[in-house]
Amino acid sequence: MKKEEKQAKVDALHRELEKAKTIILSSFEGLKVAADTELRRQVRSRGAHYEVVKNSLIERAAKGTGLEPAAEKLRGTTSLAYTAADPVVLAKILTNYAKENPALVFKAGVVEGRVVSMDELTALANLPSRENLLARAMFLMKAPGQQLAVTISGVARNLARVIQQGVKENKFEASPGN
Repeated sequence: MKKEEKQAKVDALHRELEKAKTIILSSFEGLKVAADTELRRQVRSRGAHYEVVKNSLIERAAKGTGLEPAAEKLRGTTSLAYTAADPVVLAKILTNYAKENPALVFKAGVVEGRVVSMDELTALANLPSRENLLARAMFLMKAPGQQLAVTISGVARNLARVIQQGVKENKFEASPGN
């Protein structure tokens, strides 16, 4: 690759890394081409990106981004997975894939500008999806109001039943002056 091509690649990658919320660096030595192709397909289908990049290019592109501390002193073959969308989705794809293909080994990760360990990445992958968490939060916010409405309507309903029962049993008499 010529120097100009390398610089263009670094600039393009730098722009992508600035937008990314989640960036995961991994080693893929020993991963078969078919397995790598499957991983790329899974990552792309969820709106994320996965590519193999030279360590020196990653280090230069990471300058001034959240990945900079994690990209220092990279060794061996390195693949880069990143997304500007939900971090949980990418973490789930990669951790599930790594369980089936032990050749994929995590080197470093950055989520929302914070360097994360393998344990933190696994914990992130075990979280429910963003939509599921939002649905749970909405349910919890709505529950007290819903319970109040049920309680209030129960009081009115019970009063109506008592009055109806009283009418049925002729408990209400007309007053003598009416």
